[in-house]
Amino acid sequence: MMKHISVLLVLMVLFMGCKRKEEKQPLEKEKERPDFVVAFGSCNMPQEPNPFWDDVVAENPDVWIWGGDIVYADTDDVDRIRTIYAMQDTVQGYARLKAEVPIIGTWDDHDFGLNDGGYGFAVKKESQQVFLDFMGVPSDSERRNREGVYASHEFEMPEGKVKIIVLDTRYFRSDLIKDEDPKRRYKPNTEEGATILGDAQWDWLKGELANSDADFNLIMSSIQVLSGEHGFETWGNFPHEVQKLETMIVESGAKGVIILSGDRHISEFSRATITGLSYPLVDFTSSGLTHSYASFSGEPNSHRVGEVVSDKSYGIINLYFKDKEAEMKIMGDNGAVLQELKQTY
Repeated sequence: MMKHISVLLVLMVLFMGCKRKEEKQPLEKEKERPDFVVAFGSCNMPQEPNPFWDDVVAENPDVWIWGGDIVYADTDDVDRIRTIYAMQDTVQGYARLKAEVPIIGTWDDHDFGLNDGGYGFAVKKESQQVFLDFMGVPSDSERRNREGVYASHEFEMPEGKVKIIVLDTRYFRSDLIKDEDPKRRYKPNTEEGATILGDAQWDWLKGELANSDADFNLIMSSIQVLSGEHGFETWGNFPHEVQKLETMIVESGAKGVIILSGDRHISEFSRATITGLSYPLVDFTSSGLTHSYASFSGEPNSHRVGEVVSDKSYGIINLYFKDKEAEMKIMGDNGAVLQELKQTY
């Protein structure tokens, strides 16, 4: 009997020793909190349910960027545009975000006032002032006295600096050329002088990039830059402007340039190797917040990384200054990560 007890005690000691050893195994190191968090999205109707505002707030972002189509006005009635913006401010979840997080951004065609609209829109000056009112731009800001809603914003943290440049792809944009192919809406405009940004905005952008000392420079375009084969609105409809932008980014020496876009009612990552640029150029498209291209069945994009997300979504970019890393996520409801791309700079 004593022999059996001794054997049992030995086994218990061995078991307990193994258990204690197992408990001492180091836990997997949790990823440290990002140094800077960007949240952004586009294509939003205040009268439709938005499932994301609580999720965006939970991400504790340092800034929210509107990527355009904040509302769907599609009218030259300026009072009507103002009324629809006011509806967005009554959305409870957005009001909470607005109270806690800086809000910046640009417009696209539907909040501009005309579907696929450009420089010829009759009330663009009046619409600009309504947009600036909604964004809380002070009445004495220089932005009130110049044409276009473009702007830059700098955020300085103990670890580094982020610069966010929001472009206006509407106010100055030349006419689009309809495509004879019924499967495509537009074809490239290669006419001399055809532009997206206009001379004044191009000069401004050149200075913003060349004089930037930020660790990351995010450019919000509203329409896609790298995906130019689908025949809808895109920088690809103005190929000379695409080349001009890429050249300007290279020559500026700006660090960590990332393009953000919306408009398409789909979300995707596009990435291109640009001659002279030491890192790949990424165009992160996030669209839409309240409605999406649910019946999406495919389209060409030679720069696409991963798959198209046709569910409603918003974008998150986690920036890490020390590692020079951007962690980009297409986000669904309740914190679901629908797709992810990491890029070092």
